[in-house]
Amino acid sequence: MATAQSFRTHTCGELRPEHVGQRVTLAGWVHRRRDHGHLSFFDLRDRYGITQVVTSADEAPAAHQAAAESRNEWVIQVSGAVRHRPEGTTNVELPTGEVEVAVDELTVLNESKVPPFYVNEEQPGLEEALRLQYRYLDLRRPPMRERMLLRARLASAVRRELERDDFVEIETPLLIRSTPEGARDFVVPARLQPGNFYALPQSPQQLKQLLMVAGYDRYYQMAHCMRDEDSRKDRGPEFTQVDIEMSFVREEDVIATVEAMVIAVSREVVPDRPIQEAPFPRLTYEEALVRYGSDKPDLRFGMPLCDLREAVTNVEFRVFADALSGGGAVYAIRAPGCASYSRRQLDELTDLARRHGAGGLVHLSVEADGSLRGPAAKFLGGAEASVQAATGAEAGDLLLVVADSDRVAAATALGQLRLEMGDRLGLRDPSVLAYVWVHRFPMFKWDRDLGRWDATHNPFSAPVWEEAEQMEADPGSIHAQQYDLALNGWELGGGSIRIHRRDLLERAFALMGHTIAGMRDQFGALLDALEYGAPPHGGIAIGLERWCALLANQDNIREVTAFPKTQSGSDLMLSAPSPIDDQQLADLHLRVNLED
Repeated sequence: MATAQSFRTHTCGELRPEHVGQRVTLAGWVHRRRDHGHLSFFDLRDRYGITQVVTSADEAPAAHQAAAESRNEWVIQVSGAVRHRPEGTTNVELPTGEVEVAVDELTVLNESKVPPFYVNEEQPGLEEALRLQYRYLDLRRPPMRERMLLRARLASAVRRELERDDFVEIETPLLIRSTPEGARDFVVPARLQPGNFYALPQSPQQLKQLLMVAGYDRYYQMAHCMRDEDSRKDRGPEFTQVDIEMSFVREEDVIATVEAMVIAVSREVVPDRPIQEAPFPRLTYEEALVRYGSDKPDLRFGMPLCDLREAVTNVEFRVFADALSGGGAVYAIRAPGCASYSRRQLDELTDLARRHGAGGLVHLSVEADGSLRGPAAKFLGGAEASVQAATGAEAGDLLLVVADSDRVAAATALGQLRLEMGDRLGLRDPSVLAYVWVHRFPMFKWDRDLGRWDATHNPFSAPVWEEAEQMEADPGSIHAQQYDLALNGWELGGGSIRIHRRDLLERAFALMGHTIAGMRDQFGALLDALEYGAPPHGGIAIGLERWCALLANQDNIREVTAFPKTQSGSDLMLSAPSPIDDQQLADLHLRVNLED
């Protein structure tokens, strides 16, 4: 711990009973003050903790006078003797709670205006815009401080584990070429080359593959990445990813290495939070979709999706019949004990299902006599028993059913209802870490708007080798050697075994509509490198902010980011983005045109 410096001998979180009798100097912020006339009590704060300090009008009148003038958030320096707190005043909530400092010298190092919000206590409903505008004050608050320190511990633990496993950290540049990687690039005009632009990296994808060609077989980097896309609670325009790449590996090797690191880091950083299952469960994409309606399933609770195809095949209910005849699906979940849900509650669930793409929601309550009640119950005929058998429904349960000619849409919508019911029923234990691998994703998806195939993840992912020869003949049947790591319903990271042969990468690009000239223009360096002894390789990128948010039990990555942007991409503290002056524009050979 940092201790002796010019302005302090100890930190505000350091003093213990063994320091009693020592003369110390502390420096920090006035966290809270209590004036009792001839005695003044201060909680003095720095990032290490809080120490109670006391001034006495009788023993140190000058220090006591200075204390009387001090206010919350002033920066002060105090000197005095460490002593035990009086009997009955010990604060068991503080590591320093058994001692206090009897101050005989107090110096005001800097005053503070009255902050726009309380720093020393929680304010429910504190406006986020205000927090972001005064982020330097928000970061002083103990909850934010603890989250930022957790993030630092997380990054440090990741580095130690990877370096213990022979990984080497290599930085890659922030000014690169613009290439299509799934989101819009942020671009930077090149002053020395008018009309040309750099791009800020969405990820170091090509660069880390080039490092594998260069022979650095176990690389990692805390990579700063930027994507010009809309923000949401688990995504922002800037983020950090734990970027990992390995040579001479198969999918199993990468998964095993990363899983061991994740387990070790989790147990070090949040030892009080149990890992639900280790080794982590592994699901194929298809299994995750049909069981949980998500490719990033939350496994902290059950409530799996139930396929009702066989149970309702002969039912003359148009909603089900149309979905099945169109090649779709009818899925259900069983919400135990929810048969008494009110009309308002059912309407809320129906609205939620529609917001997530469902055409509607069928709800069926299981009565005490085993019969089903609900608007659609009369259409089930003799299928009631089959539906109950398929779902395991019992008296008092509520069945929620989604049917759609697009089975992925049906599963996804019901997967969102599953999460909602998990929350309502208190099934998503906030203390548990439920890691899960999802792999064997479809390699290609059909883009109706562009009328061509596109990569499901990124164009560099390798196909399952045994399926590669069918890539052009039946692209929709090809699976990628792609694997995602999910945690508590969030995608934590994604990776793949890469294509390490030029001919195969060119075939994949061609299938996605790239011309030979276009490939050469955008991916020339990587294509050339694959002809100079590229080893089999693969890797993964884990979102550091997402991981930290989940470990800190936060639902928004802004809560673990020092200086985040708003949802619209604004920095309220620095007033960015902002216009630049005419001279800067002239130097860059740019002209601003705001016309539509």
